[in-house]
Formats: sequence, C-alpha cells, structure tokens
Amino acid sequence: MHEMSLCEGIRQIVEDQARAHGFARVTRLRLEIGRFAGVERPALAFAFDVVMRGSPAEGAVLDMIDLPGRAMCFDCATAVEIDDRLAPCPLCGGGRLLPEGGDEMRIRDMEVI
Repeated sequence: MHEMSLCEGIRQIVEDQARAHGFARVTRLRLEIGRFAGVERPALAFAFDVVMRGSPAEGAVLDMIDLPGRAMCFDCATAVEIDDRLAPCPLCGGGRLLPEGGDEMRIRDMEVI
C-alpha cells in the first residue's frame, strides 16, 4: 500500500513547515489529487489517520480535491480534460493526445493554529 509512504512524505512536510513557521497544530489539510495519480482515496484517508499520530497533523481533517486528467490534442490543437488516458479527444474525436496532467498529488494548503 503506497498510500502509507505518501502519508509519511506528507508528515515530513507538515513537520518541516511547523518548525519553519512556528505553528503547533494542523486542523485541516487540503490535498489535490489528479485523476491518474493512482491513489486509492479510502486507503489514503486511513493511512493519513495512522501516520499523523503524534505529529502536528494528528486529528486534522483531510480534504481530498480531485483534479481532472488533461491532455493536448494534436488533431484540433486544444487542451482538453479527459477521463481516461486512452480516451479520444472529447472535442474532435481524435486519438493523438499527449497527457499533460492528472498524475499530480500536492498539498494545496493547511489550516494551522
């Protein structure tokens, strides 16, 4: 379950930021997750609760924000949102798409006290 290691990385960021900015506790953490990131959201939520124990983010609310898949269509020269990496262009039906996004995962922001 790679969600545990993802949460360990999040914990490290939280601890680094707590030291750098002098806050004691995170009450809410917003995480942006791309459609193609390969993250199981229920597993991530479980891992977050386990890994954050004893950290400034223990008990924090985890908000997961879905980001769409994005690609550039070479047939109509348009940036489009896609639901599947192998989907045709939703505008022109073309099949020559270059995925440009949707595999990211990043902390959008944290509410701290």
